[in-house]
Amino acid sequence: MLLAGASSYSALAAGALAGGLLTAFAVYLLAFRRGVRGFRLIIVGIAVGALLSSVNTWFSVKADVDTALRAAVWGAGSLSAIGWPAVLMSSALVAAVALVAPVAQRRMRWLELGDDTAAMLGVPVERTKLLLVVLGVAATAAVTAAAGPIVFVALAAPQIARRLTGRGSTVDLTGSALVGALLLLGADIAAQHAIDGVVLPTGAVTVCVGGAYLLVLLVRESRRGF
Repeated sequence: MLLAGASSYSALAAGALAGGLLTAFAVYLLAFRRGVRGFRLIIVGIAVGALLSSVNTWFSVKADVDTALRAAVWGAGSLSAIGWPAVLMSSALVAAVALVAPVAQRRMRWLELGDDTAAMLGVPVERTKLLLVVLGVAATAAVTAAAGPIVFVALAAPQIARRLTGRGSTVDLTGSALVGALLLLGADIAAQHAIDGVVLPTGAVTVCVGGAYLLVLLVRESRRGF
């Protein structure tokens, strides 16, 4: 939006996919030390995310007012301006990712046992992690290009799905996707009807709900630690 003045879904999706893959691989390489560990990947991701957020802010300051405003509205995350062309194109991209998801899910279950155990069971650990990164970025880019960054859904959905299905730590991509869709739908309904005469960005609702849910998870985990 800010560099090329693009506004069509195809242009935004291409930019989101290219930028997402470049960022993900940069994080992966910076976090790689004889393999990639979860904690190191998270810390590096937070640092790179903060850096790129400041770059986005600089672009917004340098852009003209109309373009910066349009980018700010998109950055808040909302379903109100999505048309059917964007829905169809994003659905096609997500469907392509979903075809590979069952293979990734089987390998993710082995990875939960630890990298060493998974490797002994014949799982190509680092190649599997790269596959998961590409799939995650592609799915995220497909929907983010249409709706903007609606945060906390990906954090809350798997946790809720695990508690509803009683599967503990087992990865359940189907359940997580369904819960995520319901969370997004509920957040959008709340955004439209929470305040009379005002339509809030969907991302504002998910931030409030997701932030509260994150605090609950942190409190529970701290109690388990004691």
